[in-house]
Amino acid sequence: MTRSVRRTRRMLQLAGAGAAALMALSACSSSSDSSNAKSDTSNSASPKLSGDVTVFAAASLKESFTTLGKEFEQQHPGTKVSFNFGGSDTLAASITGGAPADVFAAASPKTMAIVTAKQDAVGTPATFVRNQLEIATLPGNPGKVSSLKDLTKSGLKVVLCDKTVPCGAAAQKALDAAKLKLTPVSYEQDVKSALNKVELKEADAAVVYKTDVKSAGGKVQGVEFPESAKAINAYPIVLLKNAPNAQTAKAFIALVQSAEGQKVLSEAGFLKP
Repeated sequence: MTRSVRRTRRMLQLAGAGAAALMALSACSSSSDSSNAKSDTSNSASPKLSGDVTVFAAASLKESFTTLGKEFEQQHPGTKVSFNFGGSDTLAASITGGAPADVFAAASPKTMAIVTAKQDAVGTPATFVRNQLEIATLPGNPGKVSSLKDLTKSGLKVVLCDKTVPCGAAAQKALDAAKLKLTPVSYEQDVKSALNKVELKEADAAVVYKTDVKSAGGKVQGVEFPESAKAINAYPIVLLKNAPNAQTAKAFIALVQSAEGQKVLSEAGFLKP
Protein backbone atom coordinates (compact mmCIF):
# COMPACT_ATOMS: atom_id res chain seq x y z
CA MET A 1 0.00 0.00 0.00
CA THR A 2 1.39 3.37 -0.92
CA ARG A 3 2.16 5.98 1.66
CA SER A 4 -0.43 8.40 0.18
CA VAL A 5 -3.27 5.82 0.37
CA ARG A 6 -2.41 5.09 4.02
CA ARG A 7 -2.47 8.80 4.84
CA THR A 8 -5.90 9.24 3.20
CA ARG A 9 -7.39 6.29 5.11
CA ARG A 10 -5.98 7.61 8.40
CA MET A 11 -7.55 11.00 7.77
CA LEU A 12 -10.94 9.42 7.05
CA GLN A 13 -10.76 7.40 10.28
CA LEU A 14 -9.96 10.51 12.30
CA ALA A 15 -12.80 12.41 10.62
CA GLY A 16 -15.23 9.59 11.42
CA ALA A 17 -14.16 9.50 15.06
CA GLY A 18 -14.54 13.27 15.32
CA ALA A 19 -18.06 13.15 13.87
CA ALA A 20 -19.07 10.38 16.29
CA ALA A 21 -17.74 12.38 19.23
CA LEU A 22 -19.62 15.46 18.02
CA MET A 23 -22.89 13.51 17.77
CA ALA A 24 -22.41 12.11 21.28
CA LEU A 25 -21.77 15.59 22.67
CA SER A 26 -24.85 16.92 20.85
CA ALA A 27 -27.00 14.11 22.26
CA CYS A 28 -25.76 14.84 25.79
CA SER A 29 -26.42 18.52 25.34
CA SER A 30 -29.90 17.84 23.95
CA SER A 31 -30.68 15.48 26.82
CA SER A 32 -29.41 18.03 29.31
CA ASP A 33 -31.46 20.83 27.71
CA SER A 34 -34.54 18.62 27.72
CA SER A 35 -33.95 17.77 31.36
CA ASN A 36 -33.47 21.43 32.23
CA ALA A 37 -36.63 22.36 30.31
CA LYS A 38 -38.61 19.76 32.23
CA SER A 39 -37.14 21.01 35.48
CA ASP A 40 -37.98 24.62 34.58
CA THR A 41 -41.54 23.62 33.63
CA SER A 42 -42.10 21.76 36.86
CA ASN A 43 -40.66 24.63 38.87
CA SER A 44 -42.84 27.24 37.14
CA ALA A 45 -46.06 25.18 37.26
CA SER A 46 -48.67 26.61 39.64
CA PRO A 47 -49.23 24.57 42.78
CA LYS A 48 -52.50 22.62 42.78
CA LEU A 49 -55.30 24.47 44.54
CA SER A 50 -57.50 22.65 47.01
CA GLY A 51 -59.75 23.13 50.01
CA ASP A 52 -62.70 25.34 50.89
CA VAL A 53 -62.95 29.09 50.29
CA THR A 54 -65.50 31.18 52.16
CA VAL A 55 -66.59 34.38 50.44
CA PHE A 56 -68.63 37.07 52.22
CA ALA A 57 -70.34 39.06 49.46
CA ALA A 58 -72.97 41.77 49.03
CA ALA A 59 -76.45 40.36 48.36
CA SER A 60 -76.55 41.92 44.89
CA LEU A 61 -73.67 39.65 43.84
CA LYS A 62 -75.59 36.46 44.57
CA GLU A 63 -76.37 35.31 41.02
CA SER A 64 -73.07 36.26 39.38
CA PHE A 65 -70.83 35.04 42.22
CA THR A 66 -72.71 31.74 42.42
CA THR A 67 -71.97 31.26 38.71
CA LEU A 68 -68.30 32.16 39.21
CA GLY A 69 -68.06 29.83 42.20
CA LYS A 70 -69.21 26.89 40.07
CA GLU A 71 -66.76 27.82 37.31
CA PHE A 72 -63.92 28.04 39.84
CA GLU A 73 -64.71 24.57 41.22
CA GLN A 74 -64.74 23.13 37.69
CA GLN A 75 -61.39 24.76 36.89
CA HIS A 76 -59.84 23.55 40.16
CA PRO A 77 -61.12 20.08 41.12
CA GLY A 78 -60.82 19.56 44.86
CA THR A 79 -61.89 23.10 45.74
CA LYS A 80 -65.24 24.29 47.11
CA VAL A 81 -66.48 27.89 47.22
CA SER A 82 -69.01 28.73 49.93
CA PHE A 83 -70.83 32.05 50.05
CA ASN A 84 -72.40 34.20 52.73
CA PHE A 85 -74.54 36.83 50.97
CA GLY A 86 -76.11 39.73 52.84
CA GLY A 87 -76.01 43.44 53.60
CA SER A 88 -72.42 44.65 53.32
CA ASP A 89 -72.54 46.38 56.71
CA THR A 90 -73.72 43.20 58.45
CA LEU A 91 -71.06 41.13 56.72
CA ALA A 92 -68.35 43.64 57.64
CA ALA A 93 -69.43 43.53 61.29
CA SER A 94 -69.27 39.72 61.23
CA ILE A 95 -65.74 39.80 59.80
CA THR A 96 -64.45 42.28 62.38
CA GLY A 97 -66.19 40.17 65.01
CA GLY A 98 -64.03 37.18 64.07
CA ALA A 99 -66.22 35.22 61.64
CA PRO A 100 -63.97 32.89 59.58
CA ALA A 101 -63.83 34.04 55.96
CA ASP A 102 -61.30 34.25 53.14
CA VAL A 103 -62.69 36.99 50.88
CA PHE A 104 -64.89 40.05 51.32
CA ALA A 105 -66.70 41.67 48.38
CA ALA A 106 -68.62 44.75 49.48
CA ALA A 107 -71.13 46.95 47.66
CA SER A 108 -69.42 50.19 48.69
CA PRO A 109 -66.03 51.51 49.79
CA LYS A 110 -67.66 52.79 53.00
CA THR A 111 -68.62 49.31 54.17
CA MET A 112 -65.25 47.93 53.08
CA ALA A 113 -63.64 50.60 55.27
CA ILE A 114 -65.21 48.94 58.34
CA VAL A 115 -62.96 45.94 57.68
CA THR A 116 -59.81 47.78 56.61
CA ALA A 117 -60.03 50.15 59.60
CA LYS A 118 -59.73 47.11 61.88
CA GLN A 119 -56.76 45.88 59.79
CA ASP A 120 -58.64 42.70 58.93
CA ALA A 121 -57.72 42.88 55.22
CA VAL A 122 -54.56 42.06 53.30
CA GLY A 123 -53.41 44.82 50.94
CA THR A 124 -55.60 47.44 49.30
CA PRO A 125 -59.16 46.50 48.25
CA ALA A 126 -59.65 46.62 44.47
CA THR A 127 -62.82 47.87 42.76
CA PHE A 128 -64.00 45.10 40.41
CA VAL A 129 -67.43 46.41 39.29
CA ARG A 130 -69.87 49.28 39.78
CA ASN A 131 -73.66 49.22 40.09
CA GLN A 132 -76.47 51.68 39.41
CA LEU A 133 -79.87 52.05 41.02
CA GLU A 134 -83.22 51.35 39.36
CA ILE A 135 -86.81 51.33 40.58
CA ALA A 136 -88.47 47.91 40.70
CA THR A 137 -92.25 48.00 40.32
CA LEU A 138 -94.94 45.36 40.04
CA PRO A 139 -95.24 43.82 36.56
CA GLY A 140 -97.20 46.16 34.30
CA ASN A 141 -96.31 49.08 36.60
CA PRO A 142 -99.87 49.56 37.95
CA GLY A 143 -98.70 52.48 40.11
CA LYS A 144 -97.61 54.30 36.93
CA VAL A 145 -94.16 55.06 38.34
CA SER A 146 -92.04 56.86 35.75
CA SER A 147 -89.66 58.87 37.93
CA LEU A 148 -88.10 59.03 41.37
CA LYS A 149 -90.58 61.78 42.26
CA ASP A 150 -93.48 59.42 41.55
CA LEU A 151 -92.38 57.32 44.55
CA THR A 152 -93.59 60.12 46.82
CA LYS A 153 -97.19 59.78 45.56
CA SER A 154 -99.77 59.28 48.30
CA GLY A 155 -100.93 55.69 48.78
CA LEU A 156 -97.91 54.14 47.02
CA LYS A 157 -96.15 51.53 49.17
CA VAL A 158 -92.41 51.95 48.66
CA VAL A 159 -89.55 49.96 50.19
CA LEU A 160 -85.96 51.13 50.60
CA CYS A 161 -82.81 49.48 51.86
CA ASP A 162 -81.70 50.65 55.28
CA LYS A 163 -79.46 53.74 55.12
CA THR A 164 -76.55 51.78 56.61
CA VAL A 165 -76.66 49.38 53.64
CA PRO A 166 -74.95 50.53 50.39
CA CYS A 167 -78.16 50.38 48.31
CA GLY A 168 -79.95 52.45 50.99
CA ALA A 169 -77.16 55.01 51.20
CA ALA A 170 -77.16 55.30 47.39
CA ALA A 171 -80.96 55.71 47.31
CA GLN A 172 -80.74 58.49 49.89
CA LYS A 173 -78.03 60.18 47.85
CA ALA A 174 -80.28 60.07 44.76
CA LEU A 175 -83.24 61.44 46.74
CA ASP A 176 -81.07 64.27 48.08
CA ALA A 177 -79.89 65.06 44.54
CA ALA A 178 -83.53 65.33 43.46
CA LYS A 179 -84.43 67.27 46.65
CA LEU A 180 -87.10 64.70 47.51
CA LYS A 181 -88.25 63.28 50.83
CA LEU A 182 -89.64 59.79 50.98
CA THR A 183 -91.00 57.76 53.88
CA PRO A 184 -90.98 54.07 52.96
CA VAL A 185 -93.27 51.44 54.45
CA SER A 186 -90.13 49.57 55.51
CA TYR A 187 -86.34 49.69 55.50
CA GLU A 188 -84.72 46.37 54.54
CA GLN A 189 -81.35 45.00 55.64
CA ASP A 190 -80.22 44.05 52.13
CA VAL A 191 -81.22 44.70 48.53
CA LYS A 192 -82.68 41.22 47.92
CA SER A 193 -85.08 41.70 50.85
CA ALA A 194 -86.24 45.00 49.35
CA LEU A 195 -86.75 43.38 45.96
CA ASN A 196 -88.57 40.45 47.56
CA LYS A 197 -91.22 42.79 48.99
CA VAL A 198 -92.19 43.80 45.44
CA GLU A 199 -92.01 40.24 44.11
CA LEU A 200 -94.41 39.13 46.87
CA LYS A 201 -96.66 42.14 46.12
CA GLU A 202 -96.17 43.46 49.63
CA ALA A 203 -94.96 46.74 48.14
CA ASP A 204 -95.65 48.67 44.95
CA ALA A 205 -92.06 49.67 44.34
CA ALA A 206 -88.52 49.45 45.71
CA VAL A 207 -85.26 51.22 44.94
CA VAL A 208 -82.76 48.47 44.15
CA TYR A 209 -79.91 47.90 41.69
CA LYS A 210 -80.23 47.37 37.95
CA THR A 211 -78.67 43.93 38.47
CA ASP A 212 -81.48 42.95 40.86
CA VAL A 213 -84.19 44.00 38.42
CA LYS A 214 -82.44 41.98 35.71
CA SER A 215 -82.06 38.87 37.88
CA ALA A 216 -85.75 39.00 38.87
CA GLY A 217 -86.82 38.53 35.25
CA GLY A 218 -90.55 39.03 34.76
CA LYS A 219 -91.31 39.16 38.49
CA VAL A 220 -90.77 42.93 38.50
CA GLN A 221 -90.58 45.78 36.02
CA GLY A 222 -87.67 48.24 35.99
CA VAL A 223 -87.92 52.01 35.82
CA GLU A 224 -84.73 54.00 35.23
CA PHE A 225 -84.31 57.49 36.69
CA PRO A 226 -81.60 60.09 35.91
CA GLU A 227 -80.69 60.79 39.54
CA SER A 228 -79.24 57.28 39.77
CA ALA A 229 -76.20 58.53 37.82
CA LYS A 230 -75.27 60.59 40.89
CA ALA A 231 -75.29 57.53 43.18
CA ILE A 232 -73.31 54.77 41.47
CA ASN A 233 -71.68 52.35 43.89
CA ALA A 234 -68.17 50.96 43.44
CA TYR A 235 -67.70 47.35 44.62
CA PRO A 236 -64.33 46.53 46.25
CA ILE A 237 -62.96 43.03 46.90
CA VAL A 238 -60.13 41.98 49.22
CA LEU A 239 -58.35 39.00 50.77
CA LEU A 240 -58.93 38.81 54.51
CA LYS A 241 -56.05 38.76 56.98
CA ASN A 242 -57.02 35.57 58.77
CA ALA A 243 -58.11 33.72 55.62
CA PRO A 244 -58.04 29.96 56.37
CA ASN A 245 -57.20 29.24 52.70
CA ALA A 246 -55.37 32.31 51.40
CA GLN A 247 -53.79 30.71 48.32
CA THR A 248 -57.07 29.43 46.89
CA ALA A 249 -58.84 32.64 47.94
CA LYS A 250 -56.36 34.71 45.89
CA ALA A 251 -57.14 32.53 42.87
CA PHE A 252 -60.88 33.17 43.29
CA ILE A 253 -60.28 36.94 43.46
CA ALA A 254 -58.17 36.63 40.29
CA LEU A 255 -61.10 34.89 38.54
CA VAL A 256 -63.46 37.71 39.55
CA GLN A 257 -61.05 40.28 38.10
CA SER A 258 -60.25 38.27 34.96
CA ALA A 259 -61.85 38.80 31.53
CA GLU A 260 -63.91 35.67 32.15
CA GLY A 261 -65.17 36.96 35.49
CA GLN A 262 -65.88 40.43 34.13
CA LYS A 263 -67.94 38.89 31.31
CA VAL A 264 -70.19 37.11 33.83
CA LEU A 265 -70.59 40.30 35.87
CA SER A 266 -71.30 42.46 32.80
CA GLU A 267 -73.97 40.02 31.64
CA ALA A 268 -75.59 40.35 35.08
CA GLY A 269 -75.86 44.10 34.51
CA PHE A 270 -72.87 45.39 36.45
CA LEU A 271 -70.87 48.32 35.13
CA LYS A 272 -67.12 48.16 34.50
CA PRO A 273 -64.87 49.20 37.40
